[in-house]
Amino acid sequence: MSDQAEQLRRKLMDTSPPSQQAKTIAVVSGKGGVGKSNIALNFSLLLSQRGKKVLLFDLDIGMGNIDILLGISSKYSIEKLFEQKVSIFDMIEIGPNALHYISGGSGLNQIFQLNQANLNFFMQQLTEVVKVYDYIIFDMGAGVTRETIQYILTVDECVLVTTPEPTSITDAYSMIKHVLMEQPLSFHIIVNRVRSQRQGLETLNRLSRVVQQFLQQRMVPLGSIPDDEAVTKAVIAQQPFVLHNHRSRAAKAMENIVNHYLDEPIKGSSISPATGFIQRFKSLFKER
Repeated sequence: MSDQAEQLRRKLMDTSPPSQQAKTIAVVSGKGGVGKSNIALNFSLLLSQRGKKVLLFDLDIGMGNIDILLGISSKYSIEKLFEQKVSIFDMIEIGPNALHYISGGSGLNQIFQLNQANLNFFMQQLTEVVKVYDYIIFDMGAGVTRETIQYILTVDECVLVTTPEPTSITDAYSMIKHVLMEQPLSFHIIVNRVRSQRQGLETLNRLSRVVQQFLQQRMVPLGSIPDDEAVTKAVIAQQPFVLHNHRSRAAKAMENIVNHYLDEPIKGSSISPATGFIQRFKSLFKER
């Protein structure tokens, strides 16, 4: 481990409560093009702004959207973890609001196809980071794949991003169904690009009712984000929309969503197995 990485690790350890283990969250969507990575980034930034220690992991295969949205070229991307066996703390970039993140890069397929040596190394690295963050947020690839579902099953909870479009809602339901067929998991829902608050609420309620009726699972609606020109301008400027124009309708909606998430009662909000993220991750790969 380099001196810089060791300093970062020690700094995080010194400010972490004893026996802390990060809450792990997968940000997912049933289809591409719904603004999932943008939601993951801005959600993470506001958590960090509120004093939470957040690590955003870009696991959107072949896309590397977090770098693009931030307008930053990272020194390392996740594939280098296995190619060069660098410490995960060496790979961490520090963005706005003291947000820590790891770039996805373009060769990410290998993270879903680990041999035993790379798996052991990855487990060792993950064991270190879960001790020092409050939240580790994984920006997953869009759509339902076997590999994506397997990784989702290891986290504590999911934030699912959809839009009011019927195809997006249908694909979101399919994603939820595929996950719940494997095991119970807490799902939070964000509806992006709504024309009005009423449309957002109707979409949240419609999806929640269908999941409750057919899958017997309660969803946790977090809120909706308007179809705001400020978001497009922020993407073009390669800046997160909560920073590019913090007074925009989209930024205020995201603030409400994060407030709702943080204020949510802990009891009953997460229904993952009692075992921790690392234990579930180990069990996942033993079964492969």
